[in-house]
Amino acid sequence: MTSRTVIRGGAVVTASGPVAADVAIDAGEITEVGHVDPLPGDEVVDAAGRLVLPGFIDVHSHADGLLSDPDVTLTLLRQGVTTVIAGQDGVSYAPGDGAYGSEYFAAINGPHPTYHGGGVAAYLASVDGASAINAGFLVPAGTVRFEVCGRADGPATDEERQRMAALVAKGMDDGALGLSTGLDYVPGIFQDAGEIAALCAPVAQAGGVYVTHMRGGYEANTAAGIAEIAEIARLAGSASGAGPGPGLDVHISHFHADADIVLGQLDALEQAGVDATFDAYPYIRGCTLLGMPLLPPEVSMLPQREAVSVIADPARRAALREACTARAEQSASLGPDWPDMITLAHVAAPELDWAHGLTLHAAAARAGVPPIDFALDALVASRMECNAVMAVRSPRPSTELARIFAHPAHTGGSDGIFIGAHPHPRAAGTFARYLREFVRELGTWSWADAVHHLSALPARRFGLGRRGAVEVGAVADLVLVDPDAVADAATYENPTARAVGIDDVFVAGVRVLTGGALTGALPGRGLRRST
Repeated sequence: MTSRTVIRGGAVVTASGPVAADVAIDAGEITEVGHVDPLPGDEVVDAAGRLVLPGFIDVHSHADGLLSDPDVTLTLLRQGVTTVIAGQDGVSYAPGDGAYGSEYFAAINGPHPTYHGGGVAAYLASVDGASAINAGFLVPAGTVRFEVCGRADGPATDEERQRMAALVAKGMDDGALGLSTGLDYVPGIFQDAGEIAALCAPVAQAGGVYVTHMRGGYEANTAAGIAEIAEIARLAGSASGAGPGPGLDVHISHFHADADIVLGQLDALEQAGVDATFDAYPYIRGCTLLGMPLLPPEVSMLPQREAVSVIADPARRAALREACTARAEQSASLGPDWPDMITLAHVAAPELDWAHGLTLHAAAARAGVPPIDFALDALVASRMECNAVMAVRSPRPSTELARIFAHPAHTGGSDGIFIGAHPHPRAAGTFARYLREFVRELGTWSWADAVHHLSALPARRFGLGRRGAVEVGAVADLVLVDPDAVADAATYENPTARAVGIDDVFVAGVRVLTGGALTGALPGRGLRRST
């Protein structure tokens, strides 16, 4: 008698296309690929008409504190996602007690159900056996700075840099995949290239990756952000002992801009000797904290109660109104039409539930106040817990996105935010949308390309061990995909509808999704960096 699982009658994807093959799984690993005769006691899964693909890796996720939430894991598994990478944009729970990340990113990550301290090791341990999916973690540079510098907005001293670098080194020792920054958020907006490079030195020494929400809002400001990345890589490489040139692997988060800008700036990094990958999701609009593009950084950096007090103060409202309007109008992504470009996704104030799904312009008209006042009042009422979907000045057609996704350094990332009554559909639809639109409909990718972008390259880039392939010895994170039916169902009007066409998923050889429903098994792990 055996305890194997045999997936029969499906096809695996090779460089030349899908090839009929059975897949045998035992003790969490793939043990055979090809013709497999079931043995007595084997569990046999019929995969006729389906592709057997390596589980997808969402390299930019905000499910940090939601990995034990069955609604969230079901949404991810229905897209074929078996691993997420958390700790994004420079803000999350570890290191520290989690209070800063829980407060500032309340509308992005939310609170963690169990983490109250213990660093990266404790965060990763909180995933082990508690989720249907895996999670890796990036040391968040903003949280690191808060632990050392508090809410100071000035340059860090040499001693403070050393203390921050020590926290990063400890996180890397604990199994972190790299370091993340969010340079349009606080306190990242206060961190200069030299400070970030000092934090990246232990990342380079450990063979990790520097992941950045770069400075300047992307779009037309991309070149400045890319130049800073090249400078950080150069300085960090020198500091880590890698020599005078870049010795730091770089990954650019949610790289949104016109295709010519994206491709040209990737070429610029390559010419500078920087080894860079990036993620970009298959939607035009973004989603972030409502306060991020509006509030001056000195207000955003205040403790929640103080920020609310400042925004609510009638004596300060006129000046704040003027400052916030100027920031929105000067934004690379928004501009003068910003009230029509911001749609409320989450406002943690029951009296404003009616505003979910409305633009600021529409909600303000209904309330009978100017859009900037409605935005500021919503921040007060929700105690800063608001997020919003953001349109961009120059909407791009799918063919424009296809040019970006065709780049071999592209990886799949949703930037999915699961908090909100009317969230961005990318959380529920990104990976199925890649397959529907860019494999089946546009032909941008072959199925082999899809495996490269969504599984193989992410596994290599982030040091996730033997994942990302259907081969003997690989970890059996596997998804069964109906190539003719897989599709996203989430829209801006109905943003939480789950994807279709992926009904059976395995994590470490354990079936976590069957017939499109959760099995209740929790084989997920906190993934420690593997070099």
